This record gives sequence, C-alpha cells and structure tokens, in this order.
Amino acid sequence: MIVQKSAAVSQRQKEIVRDYLLQLDKHIADLKKGVADKTFEISEFAELLHIHPTHLSNTLSQALGQSPCDLYEQRLIKVAKELLQETNLPIGNIARQLFYDPSNFTKFFKHFEGATPKQFRESLARN
Repeated sequence: MIVQKSAAVSQRQKEIVRDYLLQLDKHIADLKKGVADKTFEISEFAELLHIHPTHLSNTLSQALGQSPCDLYEQRLIKVAKELLQETNLPIGNIARQLFYDPSNFTKFFKHFEGATPKQFRESLARN
C-alpha cells in the first residue's frame, strides 16, 4: 500500500494517483502474463488519463513522494522476482518478456536486489 506524502493533496490529485496506479497495475499484469506488446512510457500513461505527462509526474511526486519511474521500477522488480520464483523460464526469456535485453535486465535487477537474477533464483532453491 502506498501512503500519501502530504495531507494537502486535492481530490483530483487522489483521482489521478488512483487512476495511474490502476493503469500501471494492469500494464504490469500484462507484462507478467506475457501479453504486452511493449512497455509504456509516462506519456502513454498520461494519455490514458487524459492529462499532460508533466502534470502526471508532478502529481505523483507531490502526492506520493515518488516519480512514475520509481513506481514502475518497483512493480517491475516485484514481477521479475515472482517470475524467477514461480516459473522455470530461463532468465533471458524473463528479461525479454519484461522488454529488457538480458544483460541490462541483470544490471537492473542487481541494482535493486543486490544480487543477479541467477543468484536470486539460486538462493530460493537453497531455502
């Protein structure tokens, strides 16, 4: 659950946050299922919400204290961990499903988790 940063958040800002998180979660679910045909940019989320990308970014930052990219990356890491844990898919396939080059996926994953996807999967197998 995401806690709002400021009590001075307007009703409209709350609606934007709610709608963005709904669209983000739908997109992430599509990535996890392997049915997405690309990753969305902030401008595409803003277009879905009928607002300007800068307004979306500013609203999320003010209301949640996080950027759209931060929220997106957190959810991508969560899905990556779930796929590593719940499937036997090769790491390269998981990377491509999430629209990463395998070597960039390894760097991305290690940056957030402190271990490579392979090390993460191996630690799951040991436990």
